Amino acid sequence: MSVTSPVTSQRKNWRVAEVVDIGEETSRVRTLTLRVADWAGHVPGQHVDVRLTGEDGSQAQRSYSITSGPEAREISLAVERLDEGEVSPYLASEVRPGDRFELRGPIGGYFIWTVERGGPLVLIAGGSGIAPLMSMLRHRAAKKAKFPATLLYSARRYDEIIFREELDRMTAADPNLQVAYTLTREQPADWRGGNKRIDRESLMAFVNPPKQRPQIYVCGPSGLVENTAKLLVEIGHERGCIRTERFGPTGA
Repeated sequence: MSVTSPVTSQRKNWRVAEVVDIGEETSRVRTLTLRVADWAGHVPGQHVDVRLTGEDGSQAQRSYSITSGPEAREISLAVERLDEGEVSPYLASEVRPGDRFELRGPIGGYFIWTVERGGPLVLIAGGSGIAPLMSMLRHRAAKKAKFPATLLYSARRYDEIIFREELDRMTAADPNLQVAYTLTREQPADWRGGNKRIDRESLMAFVNPPKQRPQIYVCGPSGLVENTAKLLVEIGHERGCIRTERFGPTGA
């Protein structure tokens, strides 16, 4: 006979989340800070399900990665507005502080990391794939971890780099953290970062040598994730050290 623990049961239950703050990250991405009653905490890399119910009783549900570290009192989600979506246009454009909706979680036990696992830590993001990785970086900063960490972040344009200002502050304050951006569609005139998709050359330049056996987390669109994971193995990284999470155009 199987026994369901109180924590596991709680994660399956829908609870009310209240919006307490909203931050504008880019023209299409918002951070929603939420207060959730009886929140049991989360591990960096986990996500939640959000459910909206219309006046006619219709419902729509989507999953969003938690971007806050587990040390924060409230949880935060980064929501990118997808114009054809059922959920993201409301969350990324219309919701206001004081509004409420349903949420359940945290969910996920594979794509997770804590400082107890140590490093070196390598994070590779494409677009809004930065969301769960930001939770990891915030957790690392809160714990004042000293082992090396590297983030390689691919975005289409400079103004689409989510959390850019915070990431720049993090690197300025932490000599053991390296952040590299690559812009695939358009670059500023004075741009000194990468100007192409993440490829073998990018990984050779910014990922720790395979002999150091870094813990690697890759999150982003399916094509980026699949190609990056393949290249990492080809340049000598162990499959067991690489964890991936992907999303597609339906995550609206």
